[in-house]
Amino acid sequence: MGASGNVGTSVLTALARSPAIARITGVARRPPRWTAEKTTWVPADVARDDLLPVFAGADVVIHLAWLFQPTHDPTATWQANVLGGIRVFDAAARAGVPALVCASSVGAYSPGPKDRTVDETWPTHGWPGATYTREKAYVERVLDAFELDHPAMRVVRLRPGFVFKRRAASRQRRLFAGPLLPGGLVRAATVPVVPDLAGLRFQVVHSEDVGEAYRLAAARTVRGAFNIAAEPVVDSRTLAEALSARAVRVPAGAARAALAAAWRLHLVPATPGLLDAVLHLPLMDTTRARTELGWTPRHDSHAALRSLLTGLREGAGGDTAALAPDTPAGRLREIRTGVGRHA
Repeated sequence: MGASGNVGTSVLTALARSPAIARITGVARRPPRWTAEKTTWVPADVARDDLLPVFAGADVVIHLAWLFQPTHDPTATWQANVLGGIRVFDAAARAGVPALVCASSVGAYSPGPKDRTVDETWPTHGWPGATYTREKAYVERVLDAFELDHPAMRVVRLRPGFVFKRRAASRQRRLFAGPLLPGGLVRAATVPVVPDLAGLRFQVVHSEDVGEAYRLAAARTVRGAFNIAAEPVVDSRTLAEALSARAVRVPAGAARAALAAAWRLHLVPATPGLLDAVLHLPLMDTTRARTELGWTPRHDSHAALRSLLTGLREGAGGDTAALAPDTPAGRLREIRTGVGRHA
């Protein structure tokens, strides 16, 4: 589910490379022209369509579908992300699928330290002020109950940091920055300063490496949660270096107030609660992924970040509806329909 997006396209590519995998079904609301080897597309919406025929005969269901927008209509995201997720889990169980691999996130974690890493036992109650983190935490609770009710099914949860790749840059610009961000502003030496916010330390990972993590989770007889992130940790100085800029300390309250005002005016789609979450979420220890899952990222965090910045400069995208490249007409449509209002 969710096979046409940032992570989904990387998962399909990783699965197709495996000689042990004979057939892949890519599920998306809007099947694309692009496809990976061994893949057949099936149109389905997790919130309303019958998923039992889609899952019949599957060895593994990988659930990636997630609706980030509209941020001004949390009922819509709840129906897709929480209720849609429950429908996926129930259908997989009724179809007798032996394994379920589900996309969780660093966003599921409760506030935690920025000076050390935490493992998968850290509490997953999310950050209460952001829809995204509340929904990720709720789905974790749903999976807790699901595992108790279906002990024979192997359930895996991957909790990645921020996932970047060049072909997803336009999509991520639409989801988080909105139509008013000029691509030229992410060029090196054109941004004089980068805000240095207290607590702004976070982890990123390249989408291709996340795709490989999902392949391993599907193929190996592992269970439970796995943190997925690359080194080193990203902070304001890392961003400043990538843009040949200078990091300047800015009070977090001032940054939040500016973002809140822009969000209320529909100038940006990202909510102030999401900034709060980034400033409070813990740093993750990836030891379990490396030792039990056998996962090692091929790209470090600098490479993942460069891929995003390059894609933003180029208006890059992919040949799927979710990853459509950036166009001026598309930005005008974002403004006309209300930034952060519609998916």
